[in-house]
Formats: sequence, structure tokens, C-alpha cells
Amino acid sequence: MEQTLTQSKAGQHIVWLDVARLVAMFTVVCCHSADPFNFFPGTSPDIESIKFWGAAYGAVLRPCVPLFVMITGALLLPVRGEASVFYKKRIPRVFFPFIIWSLIYNFFPWITGLLGLNPEVILDFFPYSGEDVMRQSFAVSMGYIAQIPLNFSLLAVHMWYIYLLIGLYLYLPIFSAWVEKASERAKLWFLAAWGVTLLLPYYNEYVSEYLWGGCSWNAFGMLYYFAGFNGYLLLGHYLRNHDWSGRQLAFIGIPMFVAGYAVTFLGFRHMTSLPDFTDEMLELYFTYCSLNVVMMTVPVFVLCKRANIKSERVRRALANLTLCGFGVYMIHYFFTGPSVVLMRAIHIPIPLQIPCAAVVAFCVSWFLVAMAYRCFGKKTKWVLG
Repeated sequence: MEQTLTQSKAGQHIVWLDVARLVAMFTVVCCHSADPFNFFPGTSPDIESIKFWGAAYGAVLRPCVPLFVMITGALLLPVRGEASVFYKKRIPRVFFPFIIWSLIYNFFPWITGLLGLNPEVILDFFPYSGEDVMRQSFAVSMGYIAQIPLNFSLLAVHMWYIYLLIGLYLYLPIFSAWVEKASERAKLWFLAAWGVTLLLPYYNEYVSEYLWGGCSWNAFGMLYYFAGFNGYLLLGHYLRNHDWSGRQLAFIGIPMFVAGYAVTFLGFRHMTSLPDFTDEMLELYFTYCSLNVVMMTVPVFVLCKRANIKSERVRRALANLTLCGFGVYMIHYFFTGPSVVLMRAIHIPIPLQIPCAAVVAFCVSWFLVAMAYRCFGKKTKWVLG
């Protein structure tokens, strides 16, 4: 989703980061294609298979968002130049498409009502959306729009990342000042402290809500300032400058990924088997800032770094995705739900429905954004990033 062309300090294109972006973009589309499985409305004789494959794919795809943040860290740390110049360059290109597409998503239920469509079609597009939007009411849409300065709506769930991305952009020049001066040892100590915070979601769930000074009047415990996605920023920056051998990838990376996946999948299946679970319990093992997800993400990032793309055609396609990637993220959520409906209608086997739907949604989104850039040129960035 970092839309800027990836350039090295010498001005050369960094192809392996384009590969990482392709993996991140496709996996996030695939992840959202799993939503109609993990939040399946109604009943079905295949419900157990639907839930199983939703969990299986949902778990293996957790590196999607961390990869995006690591790519941002690898590209932008340390930030060069003044913070004001950085903000002026980065934030408007994210902010304006975010506002435009948030409006479009939130007006969608009302538009379906104007077109005389059955309210059930909204659930085909947005399985999270709930009962309120089924009214196809202008007032409901306006209520969601009024909340945009505060948070995303259930019709635009994927926009949560844009709030995060803007926050990371605001933080980057400040964090960068430390990164630029810090020694390798200091960076590793920061990552170690961050690693401890990756266990906090489980401590809070299974042991106690509070730890290390946290209490009802203080939500900022001892390691709060090391927690969150800033760790992924630094990790991306660090791994960009440190290579893994094939042997390390085979004997460290693969076991890391398998162990992380096992915890993620089995934990999610356990939570969904409970008779009553909260949203927080449902997302616990899918939490991006958790040790199991980091264990899956690092090997994927390192594997992408080893990519050696020689085909000029493939390189151009990857560079085009870099240009179109933010736009693909903006619009893909319109296509994941209908793509799953299509896969079910043409009787694709359940184990293959999620990746097949993701391929359709991804390709349609990429094609539309690429055509917009071809037709309207640089002006497209104000709508599609």
C-alpha cells in the first residue's frame, strides 16, 4: 500500500520490495475473501467445511498487513529531509482517496435502495455490515459518514489501516531521528522490548487486564512506548540491511512460520468453538502485533528479499502494481464478497473458493486502477492514491 516507487539510495529500483508488495497485496485481498467464511450468514450443510477453510486461510494470511508496514519501514527509514516536506508529500496522497472511498462505501447501502435491490445483497458485499445497513437508509449512511473523523464503519472495515498508515506517517520523522543515530545493538534492544509486548494480548486475556503500572487510571504500562506497529517499521528497516542464507531460511524460517501458523490456526479454532466469545476473543490469535504473527511474517519478508526477477515484463508488471497498489486496496473490498458468491454459484470446491475469489477480486481491482491511470494520468492519484 506504500504507493511511492521503490527507489534505493542509488536511485535503482528495488525489485524484491515490489515482490513483497505483491505478496502483501494479494494476501490482504485473500484475507478479505475469507471474511464471508469466518462470518458466514445463515446456515449451510457445509458449515463445518466453510468455517474450517475460513480459519485455515485466515490464519496463514496474517502476515499481510505486517508486510505492508515492514515495506514502509524498509523504504522510508531513515526519513530524509524536513518533516514538513515529508508530511506534505505523503499524507495528502493517502488522505484524499481515503475520504472519497469512505464516502462511496458508506453510501452504498442507500444506493442499493435507490436501485431497488434486495437488502440481502449488502451482506454479499460486506459480511460484517449488520442489520442497520439493511434499512438502505440515507440517514444511516450519513450517520456512518459523520463518524469518519473518529473511526471506520462496518461498510469500510479495511479503512482501519488508513488511520494506522496516517499515524505511522506522522510518527516516522520523529522515530527516524532515533533510527538514524542508533547503533545496531540499540535497534536489537528495541526489537527485543517490542518482542516482549507481542505477548501482552495473551497476558491480558488469560492472566490479568493490567501489567507493569497499567490500571484503571493508566492505560500506558511500562513497555507501552515499545509496543505496536512501530516495531514492524524498525523490523523492516533492520531486515532490509541484513540477509538470511538459504540454510537459515530453511532451518530457522520455515519452522518459525509453521509454529506461528499452528498457534494462529489452533488458537482461532479454539476461540470460535466457545459457546460465547467477544470480538476481542475472536481476534486474539489473529492480532497483528502478536508473537505468532511475527513468526509467520519474518520468513515471508526474508523469502521475498531473496527473489531474483530477471524477466523485464514481470519487473514492469511489479512496478505497475507499485503505482496501482494503493488504489487496489481502496477498491478491492467491493469485489471480494461478490467474487465469493460467484465461486459458490459455479460450484468451485470449498477449499479452493477463497484463493479463486481472491484472484478474481485482485485482478479486477488491478485492471480498473491501471485503466484509470492510463486514461487520466497523474490526476488519478487524488482518487486512487
